[in-house]
Amino acid sequence: MTAFDEILEVVKGEHAVAARNVPGTLQVFATHFPRFPVLPGVLILDDIVRAARLAAPELPEGFRWALGAARRVRYRHFAEPGDRLEISVEVIETTASSVTVKARVSVAGRDITTVRGLRLDKLAEPDKSEVAA
Repeated sequence: MTAFDEILEVVKGEHAVAARNVPGTLQVFATHFPRFPVLPGVLILDDIVRAARLAAPELPEGFRWALGAARRVRYRHFAEPGDRLEISVEVIETTASSVTVKARVSVAGRDITTVRGLRLDKLAEPDKSEVAA
């Protein structure tokens, strides 16, 4: 799972809403409870981070937003093959070096995951010449 199926709304510095369909063909379902396949929570959290990056303020060239912390993460229900996840994030605090959001992931209007405080930190991207060495 690498990209959203649909980006529904983005207001930089305020909020973002994106959607992801959960296909039954994902390789993870072969090992993640084969008789009761559910989407691993870490993949849901990764989607929240991606949506938070959409909502975060623009950064100058050479910087990126990276996950700094996630607190009060609650997995309330399972996400299963065939579900459509709607990921909503709202910026609650912005500083010069970080942005904090709250988030919820829902399926058919039912919250399956909530996060009260996910912090993205501003990081300098590595110099490409250093990476190649």
